[in-house]
Amino acid sequence: MASDWRRHEVAELLAAGKLVIGDGYRAKNSELGSSGLPFARAGNIDDGFRFDDADFFPEDALHRVGEKVSEPGDVVFTSKGTVGRFALVGSTTQRFVYSPQLCFWRSLDRKLIDPRFLYYWMCGREFYVQYKGVAGQTDMADYVSLTDQRRMNITLPPFDEQGAIAEILGALDDKIELNRRMSDTLEAMARGFFKSWFVDFDPVHAKAEGRAPAGMDAAMAALFPDSFEDSGPGKMPAGWETIPLAAAGTWRSGGTPSKSKPEYWGGDIPWVSAKSLNDAVWVHDAEKHVTLLGAESGTRTVPRGSVLFVVRGMSLASEFRIGLCSREVTFNQDLKAIVPTGRVSPALLTLWLRESRPSILGLADEASHGTKRLQTDALAKLQLVVPRRAVQERLVAPLDALLERIGMNDKETTTLGAVRDLLLPKLLAGELHVRDADRIVEQAV
Repeated sequence: MASDWRRHEVAELLAAGKLVIGDGYRAKNSELGSSGLPFARAGNIDDGFRFDDADFFPEDALHRVGEKVSEPGDVVFTSKGTVGRFALVGSTTQRFVYSPQLCFWRSLDRKLIDPRFLYYWMCGREFYVQYKGVAGQTDMADYVSLTDQRRMNITLPPFDEQGAIAEILGALDDKIELNRRMSDTLEAMARGFFKSWFVDFDPVHAKAEGRAPAGMDAAMAALFPDSFEDSGPGKMPAGWETIPLAAAGTWRSGGTPSKSKPEYWGGDIPWVSAKSLNDAVWVHDAEKHVTLLGAESGTRTVPRGSVLFVVRGMSLASEFRIGLCSREVTFNQDLKAIVPTGRVSPALLTLWLRESRPSILGLADEASHGTKRLQTDALAKLQLVVPRRAVQERLVAPLDALLERIGMNDKETTTLGAVRDLLLPKLLAGELHVRDADRIVEQAV
């Protein structure tokens, strides 16, 4: 660490008016509603801010809240229950009210403490060691009190160096966020095309009414029929077919290799669990990996193009997790896999499952031990309406292209995240010069 880096007592910075550390407002349920500012809880902090399911605090009652309303530059820290999530309030972040699960650190002297550097410092080891040391002091859930935070120390490089470090790490995070937004847009496009073509049958309706289908050329329009015929679930495009989900491919169950056999674990093959299967379209990796021996002893591999989905677990109370495998993986017993065998393309099957989430969640019931489960017999009977294979391949090609672009974005994001995680501790410890880190970032982005 350079000699001009200085270790400060947080209490001194607070007393000097350089910094504020605050917590959230203890709102009564009666104070919350469906309009106003989001009332942010720990669940709304996850690599940024997610307010889709947030309650709202009325703006005409903000006088009760005082300073417990977000400001650009605040560093948010989940300090209760789920301890250790962070987010930086940006200039475009929606203004929100802090709940008691959150604390915020707010620089009042931005010539002494750069807010973005403060965010990265809080993501680093010095802060981690300090909050971990006090988080489990009670028998209750983890909790880091304001008192404990105010007793901490912070090491600050000179202001110009803070800005340089923040700029380097910020360039990586900005590219990661751009990739995520781009992937969200691409997925929305793919799902929009899928719903229009394979659920609502808009091109068929247009041709049946003597109109040219919107948004496609004549060659693509020619792939759709101009009439409907009766099917089990209702009307379907003439010449298409209805098949049960059971016939979409080969179904496979997963498992867990013995945890007492170290030779089964720590290999190169991802072992996917419900936790690893997040909301991303693609499954690239998992938190745990097995060896080839482990994959042959208690679980099962499935190839690229297989579709994984959760059939057991409490996540089924609110969401149905699905992922398209970008590589060979193994998986546990809470998941099922379908390996498409030709009648339905992997992209079409993935998008159909994602579009069908509400109806599939309606099939979930409770197992004897209280968790949620999907009965695969009921799931297998669900009906898909698909074109014949030759036509399907041509119709699905643009959807495949969109999903492939999402996969490329996701892989780049993973690489950028790994570079950031490598650089962050070295920069914060003064072990890596800013110029050297800058060259690494230039090569990465």
